[in-house]
Amino acid sequence: MRLRFLAALAASLALVLPAAPATAAAQDDLLERLKAIPGMTVVSETQPSGYRFFVLSYTQPADHRNPGQGTFQQRLTLLHRSEQAPVVLATGGYGLPVNPTASRSEPTRLIDGNQVSVEHRFFRSSRPSPADWDDLTIWQEATDEHRIVRALKTIYGGKWIQTGVSKGGMTSVYHRRFYPDDVDGVVAYVAPNDPINPLDHAYDRFFARVGTPECRTALENVQREALKRRDRMVALLEADAAGNGYTFARTLGSADRSFEMTVLDTAWAFWQYMSVADCASVPPATATDEELYAWIDNVASFAFYTDQGLEYYTPYYYQAATQLGWPDLAFRHLRGLTRYRGLYQPNSVLPPELRSRHDPRPMPDVDHWVRTRSERMLFVYGENDPWSAERFAPSRRDSYLYVAPGANHGANIGSLPEQERAAATETLSRWAGVPADGRRAAESVPLLPDDPMLPDRHHLS
Repeated sequence: MRLRFLAALAASLALVLPAAPATAAAQDDLLERLKAIPGMTVVSETQPSGYRFFVLSYTQPADHRNPGQGTFQQRLTLLHRSEQAPVVLATGGYGLPVNPTASRSEPTRLIDGNQVSVEHRFFRSSRPSPADWDDLTIWQEATDEHRIVRALKTIYGGKWIQTGVSKGGMTSVYHRRFYPDDVDGVVAYVAPNDPINPLDHAYDRFFARVGTPECRTALENVQREALKRRDRMVALLEADAAGNGYTFARTLGSADRSFEMTVLDTAWAFWQYMSVADCASVPPATATDEELYAWIDNVASFAFYTDQGLEYYTPYYYQAATQLGWPDLAFRHLRGLTRYRGLYQPNSVLPPELRSRHDPRPMPDVDHWVRTRSERMLFVYGENDPWSAERFAPSRRDSYLYVAPGANHGANIGSLPEQERAAATETLSRWAGVPADGRRAAESVPLLPDDPMLPDRHHLS
C-alpha cells in the first residue's frame, strides 16, 4: 500500500538562503529569549547564509489530557530571518528532514519568512518512554503544535502560516481543525482525505482513468506477470534480502507476503512519483525475471516492505490503522493470482502488538469542519496523483482548491498554470501580510524529489 507520504518534499524546494544580517546584541537577545521560554531547550545554533538556525527541544506532556502522567522532548527547528517577518509552521507528519537548514518550504520562500519545523510525536527521538501508543492521535499532535505556536508567539507576534506536504498537509489540517486561531492561513499540499474508510471506490475510478489506456494496461500486465512468476521472483527477493540483511518476521511475516505487497503497490507507486512520460519504461510481458524484478524494485522498492524499511514509518501506519484510514483497492485484474486476502492495509505492516481497530469518528468530523466552517485554507493537488482521488473540499470562506495538470504527488503552487499560480501566491501573501512578489510567483520548482528515501514513497500511508 502506498502507505508512505511525502513527508520531506522540502528537499526538492531548497534554495540558497538570502542574507539577513543582525547585530550581535540582537543575536544574543534572540538566543536568550528562546532559552527563557519554559520547557524550551536550545540544542544548537548555526548561521547558514546569514540566517540563524536553531535546533530546539520542547517539553511536551505525553498525554495532554493528563499532563501529570509524564513528558517527552519534541524536536523542532527554527530558521530565523527577522522577528518582524511572518512565520511558517512546517509540519512534516514524520521526523525532521535530514538537512533542515536546506529545506525552506515553498510558502517560506514565497513570503520570505521564518520557518519553524516540527517533528511529529512518536517519530525518531520525539517519543515518550515508555510509550503509550494510545497517545498517538491527531488531537494530541495538534495540541503539541498549539503549545509550540503559543510559546514562540512570545517572540514572533506577526502573521503565521502553516504548511505541510502529504501527511504533513493532513497534520496541518488537523491542527487548524482543533485550534483555528493559532495561524492566519494554511497551505496544504497533496493532503489525502479519507472520511469514510471503507468507501474507496474513488481510488478504483482513478486507476481506471489515469494516464493512457496503453499505460494502464502495461502496468496491470507487469503486476500479473510478476505474480505468475511468484516462485522465481520471491527467490530473487530472498537472495536480495540475504545479501542486505533484510528480514520480514517482525512485520509482514514472510518474503512471500512482502513480495505480494510490493507488487500490489506497483501501479500506485508509479503514478505517485512518475508521469505519463515514464510509461515507455514499463517492461513488456516478455521481460526476463531479472528485468521485471529490477523495474518493480526501482518503482516500488522491495526493500521498503521489510522489517528494516518499515521501522521508521511505524507511527504513521499506526495512525493510518487507528484514525487516518487507508485506500482499499479492488485489484480485480489480479483475481486468482493473489494469496493473502486483506493484505493491503496498514495492520499488515505493523508489529503484532500495535495492530489496532479503526476508529471511524475523527475523519468525518474533520471533513465536515473543512467543508463548512474552515477559513483561509488553500489546497494543492496533482491531477495524476493517486492521493488526489479523495481530497479535501474547502469551504467558501476565503479558501481555495487547485489541481496541477499532469502533476503527481510533488504538486505545488509552482506547478500550477500561470494565472492560478499568481492567484495562489497573492492569497498566501495577503494572509501573511506581505506584498506578492511576481518573480517568486512565476518560479516553478521541480515536481519530483531527488531523495529516494523520502517518506511517502509508498501508499499504505
